[in-house]
Amino acid sequence: MTLTLRALAGSISAAALIAAAPLAAHAAGDVSFIQAVEPAGLDPTVGSPVAAGQVTWQNIFEGLVTIDRDGALQPQLATSWEISEDGLTYTFLLREGVTFHNGAVFDSSVAKFSLERILAEQSTNGQKALFTVIEAVEAPDAQTLVLRLSAPSSDLLYWLGFPAAVIVEPGSAETNTSAPVGTGPFKLDEWRQGDRVIMSAYDGYWGEAPALDRVTARFIADPQAQVAALRSGQVDGIAEFGAPELFEQFTKDAGFVTHVGTGEMEIVAGMNTARPPFDDVRVRRALMMAVDRNMLIEAVKSGYGTPIGSHFSPASPFYEDLTGAFPYDPEGAKALLAEAGYGDGFEFTFKVPTRTYAQRSAEILQAYFSQIGVTAEIESSDFPAAWIQDVFKDTNYDMTIIGHAEPLDINIYARHPYYFNYENPAFDATIAEIAGAATPDARAEGYHKAQEIIAQDMPALFLFSEPKLGIWKAGLEGVWENGPVPSNDMTEVHWAE
Repeated sequence: MTLTLRALAGSISAAALIAAAPLAAHAAGDVSFIQAVEPAGLDPTVGSPVAAGQVTWQNIFEGLVTIDRDGALQPQLATSWEISEDGLTYTFLLREGVTFHNGAVFDSSVAKFSLERILAEQSTNGQKALFTVIEAVEAPDAQTLVLRLSAPSSDLLYWLGFPAAVIVEPGSAETNTSAPVGTGPFKLDEWRQGDRVIMSAYDGYWGEAPALDRVTARFIADPQAQVAALRSGQVDGIAEFGAPELFEQFTKDAGFVTHVGTGEMEIVAGMNTARPPFDDVRVRRALMMAVDRNMLIEAVKSGYGTPIGSHFSPASPFYEDLTGAFPYDPEGAKALLAEAGYGDGFEFTFKVPTRTYAQRSAEILQAYFSQIGVTAEIESSDFPAAWIQDVFKDTNYDMTIIGHAEPLDINIYARHPYYFNYENPAFDATIAEIAGAATPDARAEGYHKAQEIIAQDMPALFLFSEPKLGIWKAGLEGVWENGPVPSNDMTEVHWAE
């Protein structure tokens, strides 16, 4: 059987490739950007999808610390910190003179509230598991915050820089999903649901004032509509363009700047390892051996992207290329299926979120699986609402496909419960070793070991690292070219004079 990969990847509308009218003029203090997914709410401390943080992190909300464009940890609402020798006590000195957009003052009681809210029993924070090591939060005075840990956690500071750990004002916490109030350089003006979020500069900002007066996030899911919006001048840029087959036209246009960056998003086909036949590692390995990752990337991403063999992208300093563990080998895959008792193949439901990369990838995988006698029935699941409930929360699925965008998130395979339903005490122990690592070398060694374990266990088919295809108008500067954290951080963006 021959795979017509280009055909499966989808056709390109000629209309999207036609040169459009001259770009509309922009206001010197305004920038609008495209975001493909509209979040269900604007509070990144509620739920799991990254879309909320892509709008509001660093623009509206800030954390005790932050992660900069180079992936380095920086102070933010905390100016400094000390860690005790046993790694169990973190003492933060907090910034003075900070107010929220509603005029409320930031101090240690607010920081304490924010962290305890993440840890609360009723918390729906998607990254709650990262912070459960915090046993107690103390506010001995207005500018001092103390965290008492139940065990050392070498990654805790980094996690405190995530969108999920931003500081929220107690009085507005319950309404932040629709009317976010933060300490950032921009405040919310309006959320026109289904269309856009409009933010303007906050004149009471504690730090350096942004160059922009207004920032607009436009929610446009269809790639061809994104092209039309860019070419007509309705928007000024997009940080993560999802249709690489349409990308090249912008590389040849002097009116735009393009960049092929790296990000932290790993595209994986997760399997419900509690369900037969996915509870058999031989089946999971066979499915991986049925897939030519390079051809998948060619078909889905026009060659942009990097094959991966475990749950780290090349953007991570701990990345290890493990694609050789189970390379493309359809005959070997058939033999492994037969050994597992599935010589005649099997059928399963492939529950796929309504994201372009996921739908395209699923069609290619479906064709590859058919070559080894496995039938995948694709069932679309509306993203984010239906997919989050059905797959992520209820684990009512056989196989799915999704991008995991949070940095250093290999520990998700040690979360119980989590949608893979993956159980491996050796892996859990390795994650615990990383948390207690006393040196950078020990931490790095732990991350390499963790990658190698799941590369063999294959709780998900590790497919590729998503490229970060950026397009923005010529003259727009300060845009993040790479994505150590999924975001549209507009704090340093400005128009060249």
